[in-house]
Amino acid sequence: MAIFRYVSRSTFRANKAFFTKTRSISVLREQNLGSNVGPGQVKIVEVGPRDGLQNEKQQVPTDIKISFVNKLSKTGLKVIEATSFVSPKLVPQMADCSEIMTKITREPGVNYPVLTPNLKGLEKAISVGVKEVAIFGAASEKFSQANINCSIKDSLSRFREVVERANLAGITVRGYVSCVLGCPYQGEVSPEAVAEIAEEMYKMGCYEISLGDTIGVGTPGSLNKMLTAVRKVVPIERLALHCHDTYGQALANIYCALEHGIRVFDSSVAGLGGCPFAKGATGNVATEDVVYMFQGMGFHTGVNLTDLVRVGNYISQNLGRPNRSKVAVALNAKNL
Repeated sequence: MAIFRYVSRSTFRANKAFFTKTRSISVLREQNLGSNVGPGQVKIVEVGPRDGLQNEKQQVPTDIKISFVNKLSKTGLKVIEATSFVSPKLVPQMADCSEIMTKITREPGVNYPVLTPNLKGLEKAISVGVKEVAIFGAASEKFSQANINCSIKDSLSRFREVVERANLAGITVRGYVSCVLGCPYQGEVSPEAVAEIAEEMYKMGCYEISLGDTIGVGTPGSLNKMLTAVRKVVPIERLALHCHDTYGQALANIYCALEHGIRVFDSSVAGLGGCPFAKGATGNVATEDVVYMFQGMGFHTGVNLTDLVRVGNYISQNLGRPNRSKVAVALNAKNL
């Protein structure tokens, strides 16, 4: 005998909205091929134009930034984080974000995500045709206050609004978790704290979670403990690693992450970058060094290393500094 229960219209609408939202998140995750890395392949997320340039004290001319992105697009890289839609008062280097996104040449098969920490930034990004955005949280309470001027709890509430609006617009969202292996203000960060933030971002709809060693203090030992905790709550195929090379541990940490099954890695050509709110942190791991290691291990990156080194030389010359990539230094010595 069938049993029927009366369901009010309001309850029906609420349930329908929930399942529609859940399905929307699932579809967007599946449509985004970023994390669906095939056997023997790795995905490199080039963060040079955004994370690499955001901390430059001297304003980099917009035409140089545009040329930088366009040159990277010709190297075989499939994901290039182009700019950041943040407050120009806080990060003046990114004040030309809209102009960059309207003037770069978008190559077929290349994705150009941007950072959008709030709804205002998201709406601005949507207006210039952005297809993927990233939100930026922290596993450290003190770093969250210093970086985005709010608590972790409040930041997650803000991000949830961004993710919901982005999903409605058919835009995929990537989540960054900073200070996963240490904080410049509070020191050690527990693996459990990292796992909690990563899980929240994944549940709210981020298709991929990038775990950032913001100040480069991590070692394979500490990384192993953190990943062991995080992979219990987020599928390994939805995780990425973002290393800084402050203590020369970046490549060792990337190798450790490979052993865990991670196949997505952030890096910056010529080793550019550093967080303006993380004192003492040197640049990101150099994309050239990452590509060289992966190719030597038999992984397919799709990147032309020679072309990549030339782009690193180009931006380094325009910034008036040497290329920080060890591979670039070696190849340049051979008169590349």
